[in-house]
Amino acid sequence: MTRSVTILGATGSVGRSTLDLIERNRDRFEIVALTARKDIDGLVELARRFRPRTAVIGDETHHARLREALEGTGVDARVGEQAIADAAAAGADWTMAAIVGTAGLKPVMRALEAGGTVALANKESLVSAGDLMTTAAAANGATLLPVDSEHNAVFQCFDAARPGSIRRVILTASGGPFRCRSREEMRAVTPAEAVAHPNWSMGAKISIDSATLMNKGLELIEAYHLFPVEADALEVVIHPQSVIHSLVEYVDGSVLAQLGAPDMRIPIAHTLAWPERMETPCARLDLVRIGKLDFEEPDLDRFPALGLAMQALVAGGAKPAILNAANEIAVASFLESRLAFLDIASVVGEVLSRYAPGGPSSIDEVLEIDREARDVAAEVTGKFRI
Repeated sequence: MTRSVTILGATGSVGRSTLDLIERNRDRFEIVALTARKDIDGLVELARRFRPRTAVIGDETHHARLREALEGTGVDARVGEQAIADAAAAGADWTMAAIVGTAGLKPVMRALEAGGTVALANKESLVSAGDLMTTAAAANGATLLPVDSEHNAVFQCFDAARPGSIRRVILTASGGPFRCRSREEMRAVTPAEAVAHPNWSMGAKISIDSATLMNKGLELIEAYHLFPVEADALEVVIHPQSVIHSLVEYVDGSVLAQLGAPDMRIPIAHTLAWPERMETPCARLDLVRIGKLDFEEPDLDRFPALGLAMQALVAGGAKPAILNAANEIAVASFLESRLAFLDIASVVGEVLSRYAPGGPSSIDEVLEIDREARDVAAEVTGKFRI
């Protein structure tokens, strides 16, 4: 059967990787909608190539250009944030939620309310609004599938029918480019050094988060909402080769792990074909060539961002949303060379201590907490600027 697909954030790396897989299996998928926030050239190119029913650009200044570029193609050109949310709710069988940042919160919620399958690559949805998202999925019979390689690995190993049989969920982290550096050596690192991830090809922001280990902390919060385990059953282990993507330990001592090449098309393909499997062009795992697999305990003294995320997870309420917002402001300042690398965690820690609203009960409240936390973070960042 043909599966109808909507891709929110089609022009980003996850969106394009999804379309790469679809292009290799055109007879299996029908594209309902492709969306982008600002990348008009990328959206036009993809819309003309894949001919979705609808193409949506969030930036309203590009409406005329999108409409003119798609004239005669049969693709309906739409514009605005509301149109992106409407595309998410259009009733596709499968929706890729790959919008970056809090801009993805409302579209993800609309997709869950529509009751289909949502492949989640938008980290903020669960970090900032995890309880709201999982409640909406359950209320509307939606299926939430994780796309992050770590959570997808857990999903493949986790016996959802018997969660009581599980002792630990272990997320692996490469350790980033500064795994072997002392704090003193990290004081002078540049943005160019920090974005050079040793294993994965990723955007600048997530590469910085990997370098600070904040990304792994955010993933712990996501895992808490995705899988029925307590916070103290979630752990992180440093695994420099990025071959084992995560592990699940059972009460009898058995440990199941998912392995694969560091290629995002593998977890995307798993969600795109689920519950079946599909071929991918990804490199096959060669354990003999790899030779060995190493593991280390994370060092919270050198990488305090991971500890801050753990604290936010335990505190709950608005703390994870504040953590995420403050980190985005601090990382942006670092990328602009206005903040030292080690001060990213310092800014986040101070914002968490200074701003303490109640827990959100709606997406609008989450967005308001996010906005206020960013304002506080901007003020705090000013104290640390270089």
